[in-house]
Amino acid sequence: MAQVELVMPKMGESIIEATILKWVKQVGDTVEEDETILEIATDKVDSEVPSPISGTIKEILYKEDDVVEIGKVIAIIETEASASVQASPSVVAETPAAAPAPASNGVPSSNPTPVAIPAVAGVAARTDSKGRFYSPLVRNIATQENVSTIELEQITGTGAQGRVTKHDILSYVQQKKNGGTTIVMQQPTVTATPVQTATTAAPKAAPKPVQASGNVELIEMDRMRKLIADHMVMSKHTSPHVTSFVEADVTDLVNWRNKVKKEFQTKHGEKITFTPIFIEAVTQAIRDFPMINASVEGTTIIKKNDINIGMAAALPSGNLIVPVIKNADHKNLLGLTKSVNDLAGRARANKLKPEDIQGGTFTLTNVGTFGNVMGTPIINQPQVAILAVGAIRKKPAVMETEYGDVIAVRQMMFLSLSYDHRVVDGFLGGSFLRKVADYLEAFDATRTI
Repeated sequence: MAQVELVMPKMGESIIEATILKWVKQVGDTVEEDETILEIATDKVDSEVPSPISGTIKEILYKEDDVVEIGKVIAIIETEASASVQASPSVVAETPAAAPAPASNGVPSSNPTPVAIPAVAGVAARTDSKGRFYSPLVRNIATQENVSTIELEQITGTGAQGRVTKHDILSYVQQKKNGGTTIVMQQPTVTATPVQTATTAAPKAAPKPVQASGNVELIEMDRMRKLIADHMVMSKHTSPHVTSFVEADVTDLVNWRNKVKKEFQTKHGEKITFTPIFIEAVTQAIRDFPMINASVEGTTIIKKNDINIGMAAALPSGNLIVPVIKNADHKNLLGLTKSVNDLAGRARANKLKPEDIQGGTFTLTNVGTFGNVMGTPIINQPQVAILAVGAIRKKPAVMETEYGDVIAVRQMMFLSLSYDHRVVDGFLGGSFLRKVADYLEAFDATRTI
């Protein structure tokens, strides 16, 4: 018998830990290769973890609801193969060290072979002079707390492969505020045992109980709501937000959609909403003002050449998630419609994959879906701008004609752009927003499908 270690997989560039939601398989259960063993959740998306090999679950090292760092061993799978047999090609070894050779008496070694689920491809690591990775969250905290690069490199990380975690840098910041001048942190002790068991987390101070009086109901935030809350607060602390507004006459656009929506669905099998039309206008305006499609790190502006549009989608739970349409500027209206419908449908069914919500460079949120006429959205970090589109309503408006000005009933809507005033000034933000409105107002009412 051979034993294989199943480790917590890496789900994206900024992901350093994941929560175990449910063990689908239990100790003693048999499992086939690629069969789901457990369900996990990160601050990005919920995912299923497949088995890298066929065998029997011998040991489970973490319980449901435990938060586990990336790279930690979470279970042991026992297989029929000898320890010297290589795992499936789709499984990537955690370290380059070779598996222990069989004992000289012909009995296979019982030392488990560490196995990791493949990481997401194409993720660019952000490292220091020592080659150590720092997540965007750690870098943001370092910037906010004036922790220099030299100080950051001196912090001993307790994460996987010595990575500095959120807890590490916050501990250092607190020590610095208390007058400490040296970093007193220890590397976690690694024993020579073949299987590394779950460690007991340091006891945390009990949260202060909530006190309320009167006819009230206390509702604890669910995991996703807590993550959203943290992300929104972090965004406000990171970026000085400014919001600009314009009003657009989208009568031609509305009339065109009303005219073609039945034919469009019959011909292409897709319902056409306003969202792909809005995204099309946004991609056109980004080509005109490419500096709005950027992120900022310290004093460096990172202009993105790919236009990947995130679209905020409401989940049945009431929470929000932002799936991303990659290379949206390369898609026509039909392609955008298919992408919007696919991502929205899978978001509602909780079927999004980690890569579906990564790599966004600009975000669109449709507050008009809820009947709101305008909003002041919070930037989806590390992007520098987010556009909110309001409800389209019939309103009296002044129109210029060859016979003079007239008042007519028109389809009007507000657009609002929140942007990071560190790198986007009023000229760029206002001009970009006006350009989006111009493209919507100039929509070709004779356009064919």
